[in-house]
Amino acid sequence: MTVKLLIVEDEEKILALMETFLRSEGYTLYTARDGVSAVGLYAEHRPDLIVLDWMLPGMSGLDACRRFREMGEPGIIMVTAKTEETDKIVGLEMGADDYLTKPFSLRELAARIRSLLRRMNRLPGSAPQSVLRRGELAIHEESLQVFKGGQELRLTPTEFRLLHLLASKPGRVYSRMQLLQHAFEEEFVIDERTVDSHISKLRKKIGDDPEQPVYIRTVYGFGYRFGAGHEN
Repeated sequence: MTVKLLIVEDEEKILALMETFLRSEGYTLYTARDGVSAVGLYAEHRPDLIVLDWMLPGMSGLDACRRFREMGEPGIIMVTAKTEETDKIVGLEMGADDYLTKPFSLRELAARIRSLLRRMNRLPGSAPQSVLRRGELAIHEESLQVFKGGQELRLTPTEFRLLHLLASKPGRVYSRMQLLQHAFEEEFVIDERTVDSHISKLRKKIGDDPEQPVYIRTVYGFGYRFGAGHEN
C-alpha cells in the first residue's frame, strides 16, 4: 500500500525540495501552493497525511486545517516560522497532530512523517492489531477507527490516541501532561489546557455527557480516567 501525502507550501523552492526528497522516500505526492487548491486536492485524492504551511495566500493554513477536519481525518503536520508556544497551541487545537518550525531539515520532516504514520498505523507492512472493546465502543488499532453501536465515529489521530490510551487501562488516572506526551510525542511543554480542548471534542464525538460522563471521567486537579465499569 502506497502512502499518499499532500504538501501545501507557497514558497516554490521549499516545495520543490520537499517534493523531490519525499518522492525519493517512496511516497505518492500531491502538492499545492495555496489553501483553496489544497482543499480541492484533498477532496479528490484523500491523502493519508498533509504537511501544511501556516502562512498561505488566500485561505490560511489554519482555515485549511479546519476544512480538512470537516472533510475527513488525515494526519496533519503544521509547518510554520512562528515559534511562540501560544502559536503551537493554536495550531494543535485547530486539529494539527504535529508542529514543525522553520527552518528544518528534510530528514527531520521525513522522521516526523514516519512517526505520525506509525501512530496512525498507516505504514506499509503494519501487522494487524486487535479490536479493543469498551461498552458500546469498538476501537480498531490497525485502521485507526472507532465504532459505537456499529456506527463509525470520525476521530482525529490525536483524539484516537487519547481515547486508546485511556481505554487501554480503565480506572487508571492519567495526568494532563502524561496525556500530552502520549498524544503528541513531543519534548517541548505545551499548555496542559490543550488536553482539555481535545477531551471536550472527543467526548462530543463519542456521545459522552460532560456533566455525567460514562466513558471519560475527569479527576479534578489532576487529569482523566476511563470509566472502570467498561473493562469489557
